[in-house]
Amino acid sequence: MHERERREIILAAVEERPVATVTELVDMTGASAATIRRDLAALHDQNRLRRVRGGVEALSPPAFHTLAGRPFLDGVNDNVAHKRAIAERAVQLCDDGDPVIINGGTTTYQMVRFLRNRRMQIYTNSFPIAEHLLKHSTNMVIVAGGTVYPELNVIISPFEEDGTRNFYARRMFMSVQGISTLGLMETDPMLVQAEQKLIRQADELVVLAESTKFQARSSLILCELVRVSTVITDDGVTDEARTMLEGAGVELIVVPAVRHRTNDRSPRDSGK
Repeated sequence: MHERERREIILAAVEERPVATVTELVDMTGASAATIRRDLAALHDQNRLRRVRGGVEALSPPAFHTLAGRPFLDGVNDNVAHKRAIAERAVQLCDDGDPVIINGGTTTYQMVRFLRNRRMQIYTNSFPIAEHLLKHSTNMVIVAGGTVYPELNVIISPFEEDGTRNFYARRMFMSVQGISTLGLMETDPMLVQAEQKLIRQADELVVLAESTKFQARSSLILCELVRVSTVITDDGVTDEARTMLEGAGVELIVVPAVRHRTNDRSPRDSGK
């Protein structure tokens, strides 16, 4: 990659997030850390960005960064029967004492009612999941460090050191924007980076997704399907989706939603 192209990527990155770190810019450009630091020094000297503790920022950063995606409260009560059946089956994979990671989402949020009587170590970037479990369970709850983004109700840090790398999990349970042959899809670059850090800390990745997620699309790839161990979905899943997962070596668990009342409201303590 040429210097001009690399520096344009750097400048674009600092415009769309509070702080861009050297590690993030290395991942984006494929350049070495030393090369990125030279670029940052040159751009700083040219008064095109500002060096700050932990990375660099735009000269006029936005007052508040919002995350792309459907707001949590808009979707938390959609298709509750499907989400609850999927979440119940996910919790059945766990044993007391297990260390697990649960990301923020309206389907993973439904796990809270089935975790009430468990005694597990749960690391989450979901503010409502953490809040509900602290109030209504005896699980040990650990949260990621960072800023609470209220539209998606998740906790995200622009810095590498947010506590994530100090937690090991047997499994990570994840909600996603969409699933395709390219992999798991999300809507926001900051969300992708935060959840990639979480994925690296787990032996197995279990995706909780309504069957409609196989038709949803986004421009951002979170990870390839080969990283996924299991997908839990409802009985609306198509043969095409089944074949896609089978080809990637992903275990598929299909649960019926009929045993749950569709008008049964989900817990609203706060909580993709």
